[in-house]
Amino acid sequence: MDNAFYADKAEKLFREGCNCSQAVFAAFCDVTGFSTEAALKISSGFGGGFGRRREVCGAVCGMTMTLGCLLGNGDTDNTERKNEVYAMISKCMDDFSAQFGSFVCRDILGIGQQPYSPVSSVRTPEFYAGRPCIKCIRTAARITQEVLCASGCI
Repeated sequence: MDNAFYADKAEKLFREGCNCSQAVFAAFCDVTGFSTEAALKISSGFGGGFGRRREVCGAVCGMTMTLGCLLGNGDTDNTERKNEVYAMISKCMDDFSAQFGSFVCRDILGIGQQPYSPVSSVRTPEFYAGRPCIKCIRTAARITQEVLCASGCI
């Protein structure tokens, strides 16, 4: 499998209007088993760093949801597995942060703490050129693909 397969899918979804979380999570529908509609609904509130609060990057949220669906702990009594999942996600977040200096949306965008606005940005050529969002989405999808390949899920 091409190492950019899911990154390409995620970028396409973002360019079609998905938020960052939706783009990453829905890119993996063929593996998670979710319909595109269900994946888009589940991940819709995580865009813009949790409802545009500029907290954890939506692409990281999409990565975490995808990995949780496929490699997560479904046994509440299995503390060892819970800790393994936390360690896996932490490593993925570290890998993401190594490229962007953070996994926090406002830090990645370099906007600092700003007044909250629920209104999404208009997607113009300037929007795409002036933001690292596509790079973040592609990186989160690539990291997710690498982990899933290594685990034998894809």
